Amino acid sequence: MSDVRVRIAPSPSGNLHVGTARTALFNYLYAKKVGGKFVLRIEDTDAERTSQAYIDNIFDSLKALGLNWDEGPDVGGPYGPYTQSERFDIYPKYIQILLEKGFAYECFCTPEELEAEKEEATKNKKAYVYSKKCENLNDIEKDRLRAEGRKPAIRFSVEKATKAFHNSSIIHFDDLVKGDLHQDTNLIGDFVIMKSNGAPTYNFAVVIDDMLMKISHIIRGEDHISNTFKQILIYEALGAEVPRFGHLGMILAPDRSKLSKRHGATAVSEFVEKGYLTDALINFVALLGWAPSDGNEIKTVDEIAQDFRINEVSSSNSIFEYDKLNWMNSQYIKKLDINDLKERLKPFLTKYDLSTMTDEQYTHMVEITRDPLTILSDITDAVSYFFGEDVEVDPEVQTTVLDTEVSQDVLKTFAEQAKDWEWTEENLHEKLEEFRGFYKEKGVKAKVTMWAIRAAVTGRTRGADMVGTLVILGKDKTLHRVAKAIK
Repeated sequence: MSDVRVRIAPSPSGNLHVGTARTALFNYLYAKKVGGKFVLRIEDTDAERTSQAYIDNIFDSLKALGLNWDEGPDVGGPYGPYTQSERFDIYPKYIQILLEKGFAYECFCTPEELEAEKEEATKNKKAYVYSKKCENLNDIEKDRLRAEGRKPAIRFSVEKATKAFHNSSIIHFDDLVKGDLHQDTNLIGDFVIMKSNGAPTYNFAVVIDDMLMKISHIIRGEDHISNTFKQILIYEALGAEVPRFGHLGMILAPDRSKLSKRHGATAVSEFVEKGYLTDALINFVALLGWAPSDGNEIKTVDEIAQDFRINEVSSSNSIFEYDKLNWMNSQYIKKLDINDLKERLKPFLTKYDLSTMTDEQYTHMVEITRDPLTILSDITDAVSYFFGEDVEVDPEVQTTVLDTEVSQDVLKTFAEQAKDWEWTEENLHEKLEEFRGFYKEKGVKAKVTMWAIRAAVTGRTRGADMVGTLVILGKDKTLHRVAKAIK
């Protein structure tokens, strides 16, 4: 078993976003490829934005995508709780270690004092860096500030840590995706690692959690790159092994702006509610920044894992192409077993009374309507004309098709002849061929002939196989609709 341990650590302040799902997937694939562990940790320290509903959504969405974690909140593991809010008693110990080593100090600055520093930097057109005014306070000064009622935050001494572990103020790390990354720590400034209320900040808590959970590789979005340099210094100050980092490019909308709800669904659960298959969604997400070696884009998660190479993930941003997702989803729908598809479609057919159909009719209806489906919810509109006695005719179809002299003649002849037809698929196919031939001899194109019948029976000029449609509707309903369409 590999000693590789990766994690996904979402914040439950919203439903699971496809961007977070992509990050989870790449972590999962990396662990799966080398036989490592995939860990789930909930970072819920922001009490105001945290919701149990969001936590449940994260769990449900990851499971729906097949991204089952090896360790986490409802699985357990050797390193304790996996919900950050339940770990608050752990962090002070490591704050004390940093204070004793001289890599951290108490900061008594008020929000007003810090704001004044920022305004001064802005006025001088400089990037703001904390002045370090509290770094060398003596005990008498600290006691005086405490007597004023001030509670100190704890800041990390970037300069001391950098000098202790690096030859210059420039620190580097080899990113799994982007290669060499570096930053001048003089531009970082001493940052808060514990707030005055005793709550750890993100950059500190995440290091402690990853260190204690023995996370070996951290794969996340490139928006965390600036945090990585701070976190490396904390690892080093604690004498801990620094994990390998890999930062993924962002996922952008087709217009290259930040992917948001105005472009369409963004949460995994929203895609599922619209009728996207999770297998198709996870397959599509895997291709956002990665390409299979054999060029075959339709693959299962297990197949993708065997082929996955983190060093070949693109360092560039990826475009979320809804059209491509729709195409891929349609391919997955086509491959579904008919009985599986029948069950998956039922949530999108609740407005219809399926009890009016036999199972054979329902199966036949799904068979003749499945091919054009892009998402499962398309079925709702695609089958509307199979239900009810009458049919709603599109106004344009009424004027351009049904009201024409040719169509009226076709419908009258059809009504006269069809009442004597045997209503079986084989016989209807034969009779409709003869019917088209009859009108072809009169100079009417087969398409025009069939449009008239289809428009009368379904209200549209496009739809499922005509013979199959007539068989499911039955003779009585078909002739009733044709009669209503005749002037």
